[in-house]
Order: sequence, then C-alpha cells, then structure tokens
Amino acid sequence: MINKNVEEALNVQVQAEFSSAYLYLSMAAYCESISLPGFAHWMRLQHEEETAHALRLFNFVIDRGGHIDLRAIEKPVGSFESPHKMFDEVLAHEQLITEKIHNLYALSVKENDYPTQVEMQWFISEQVEEEKNAGGIVEQLKFVGDSSSALLMLDREMGVRLTEAK
Repeated sequence: MINKNVEEALNVQVQAEFSSAYLYLSMAAYCESISLPGFAHWMRLQHEEETAHALRLFNFVIDRGGHIDLRAIEKPVGSFESPHKMFDEVLAHEQLITEKIHNLYALSVKENDYPTQVEMQWFISEQVEEEKNAGGIVEQLKFVGDSSSALLMLDREMGVRLTEAK
C-alpha cells in the first residue's frame, strides 16, 4: 500500500504533468497562429509526452493501491512576445517540474517509500533530457535573433522531431 503523504504528492504531480501538457498545447496553438508549424509540431509532441508522464504516475498510484484525486488545471498562457520568449518559458517551466520531481524523490526517501524512489529516478533522468532539449532550443533562438530566414530554417528543423512520448 502506498504511503498517504506520497500518494498526495503524486496526485499533485499528476496535476502538474497534465498542466504541463495543457501549457504545451497552448504553445502549439500560438505557434500555429504565427505560421510556425514546425514549432507547433514540437509543442504537440511535447504535449503528448507530458500526458504520457501524467498517465505513468496515474497508473503508478493505482498499481500501488492508491487513490487518484484529479485536480483542476488552470488556463495556460496563450500568447508570447516571441518564439524565443516562449522557449525561455519552456525552460523555466521544465526547471520548475524538475524541482517538483526532486521534492517528490526527497519525500519518498523520508517516507522510506522505495518503489516511489525508483519511479522518481526515471523522472529525474527524464528531466535532465527535458532541460537539455529546451535549453538547446533557447540557445539556437539566441543565435537566430530576429532573422526571419534563420527562424524559418529552425522551424523546419523543429517540424521533423519524431514522436518521443514516453
């Protein structure tokens, strides 16, 4: 049976992962609205990946005999100053999620909840990848600046991202 403190924290994280998915879907809509279909594609895949993360935690709680308590998801931001500013927000958001995952791991250690520690190790590794990917795009956008032709080339590159939902 899952520890009640850990169960509560995992339910909060399920909400955070679904909120992340919703944020990325909103970002995809923004990218479509400014005619950057490659960026929109990247964001849609990110939406799918975050949804898969939420469902992974959802199933983990259920498999451990816990109770799922779905929480409300706030309306995400719908417009951004620029693609660069949007990806600054992506990176900051992923850093926030990393902090939440680290806190969950620390709680599972405190509560001697070994299965959750193992599950959180997977998420810790995943967050390293998430921050690396977002940070790399932020750096590329710094180089691109306001150049419309370079931005269109980066958009094309973003459009070839393969499905990576985990």
